[in-house]
Amino acid sequence: MAEGNNKLMRMDNVGIVVESLDEAISFFTELGLLLEGRATIEGEWAGRVTGLGNQQVEIAMMVTPDGHSRLELSRFLTPPVIADHRKAPVNALGYLRVMFTVVDIDDTLARLLKIGAELVGEVVKYQELYRLCYIRGPEGILIGLAEQLSSNRNAL
Repeated sequence: MAEGNNKLMRMDNVGIVVESLDEAISFFTELGLLLEGRATIEGEWAGRVTGLGNQQVEIAMMVTPDGHSRLELSRFLTPPVIADHRKAPVNALGYLRVMFTVVDIDDTLARLLKIGAELVGEVVKYQELYRLCYIRGPEGILIGLAEQLSSNRNAL
């Protein structure tokens, strides 16, 4: 698509629905995100956006240290949650995971394992570009971690 025809400006955030907002905030804070704000969104106007009717949802907006990427954590009070995809395998259809680039994957993984994260497979090296792994965070949420290798930092 020609640049002049592209009307997309940016991706604002990725949303994850959780049961415990406090636990999810603690986990993503340990990962390195910052709590940007927390609020309750409710009323018929919000339901017109989501198609859920009159809703009440508590949200927390987490932001990466560079300020460019956000994660919206949501805990629905009404209507109740109707489906649970948290334990879906990595080849399930639909939205699956969020990938974060970290400076030191071993340190990050050690810190997250101490607070209950579980390594899905193993930490692997992709060519000379990245070290990667998947973990299950709070409530089984699938998270990807990537460490860009120093030998390639100037190449990208």
